[in-house]
Amino acid sequence: MKLIINNSSMQPIYEQIVTQIRAMIMRGTLKEDEMLPSVRVLSKELRVSALTVKKAYDALEQEGFVVTVHGKGSFVACANQELMLEEKRREVEADLEAAIRKGKSCGMNHKEITELFQIILEE
Repeated sequence: MKLIINNSSMQPIYEQIVTQIRAMIMRGTLKEDEMLPSVRVLSKELRVSALTVKKAYDALEQEGFVVTVHGKGSFVACANQELMLEEKRREVEADLEAAIRKGKSCGMNHKEITELFQIILEE
């Protein structure tokens, strides 16, 4: 599995792992029932702590993207399209919230932000 870790990023390493694996599952690069690398193997490959990889796998399992079978490993969960669409919607919502916060921090008011949104939406 090809993951890229940015050690200078403000995003925690386990979140970088979660984000990339989640994207691979949603794109179909990782298929249903496909086995993920073991925690030890991935931690060696990425040169990070095994606890960091375990935390990422646990987060993916909590989100429903991965199923862990004790003694056997972690596998891509059933590809639930509804869950994946909801996840994409949450990402869009988070991006929009960040853009609005950024606009407000630059002194834009509600009307200006709404007008800008409408202009972009029409493109």
